[in-house]
Amino acid sequence: MSNETKPNYQAFPLTPWTLINRAADDGNLDDQRAVLNDLLKRYLPALRAHLIYGKRLQPDAADDLLQNFVADKVVEQGLVSSANRDKGKFRTFLLSALSRYHVSQIRKAKAQKRSPNEGEMVAFEEYHEPADGDRPDRSFEVEWAKQVVTEATRRTQQACEADGREQVWQLLKARILDPALEGVEPMSYEQMVERFGLESPLQVSNLLVTGRRMYQRHLRAVVGEYARDESEIDEEMRDLRSVLA
Repeated sequence: MSNETKPNYQAFPLTPWTLINRAADDGNLDDQRAVLNDLLKRYLPALRAHLIYGKRLQPDAADDLLQNFVADKVVEQGLVSSANRDKGKFRTFLLSALSRYHVSQIRKAKAQKRSPNEGEMVAFEEYHEPADGDRPDRSFEVEWAKQVVTEATRRTQQACEADGREQVWQLLKARILDPALEGVEPMSYEQMVERFGLESPLQVSNLLVTGRRMYQRHLRAVVGEYARDESEIDEEMRDLRSVLA
């Protein structure tokens, strides 16, 4: 498969269930495809990580499997229309469908290896028997968490810049976000006083409180786009903290 035809696995804003419903709607085909494309961009990174790190597929094999899954199941068979919000998270629904598709491709590859069609080569060594069914592995959950955090971080920065609070953003980034996301050493309060021309560590502390509140608000807003109510937001927040711990 050429690079031009592989899916583009880039971070994408999280999508609400209204978008899932629009992707499953039988309305205008062009609009449906556009919505479906946006929806898949959100979830493909986590699914790809699941195949590579959870199922031990080579990256090219994972890309091929994902592309075929999207074409066969999501587009041709209208998989999204089977999603039911009352039965669980959409990302888990999508992962379960991908795992079942993975198993079917393994069986198909085995059958073709025993009796291949004339002129057809089967790259059977690229497939590995799943070890844990459709249970979400850590790589899948970590990639999901990264998507959430990336979007919340982007929105916090955007809000700080729009409100003229660039200093709040810089402090939040230097003290909390960069250490958490990049693994760098957090700046001390004294260093931040000197770096950003502030009056005292107390001023740093007050600005960081503002930054933390802004970030938490945006984080909950991102999670709230695909949670049904406050209790589900709280549940997702607990999942997020558990994955990132």
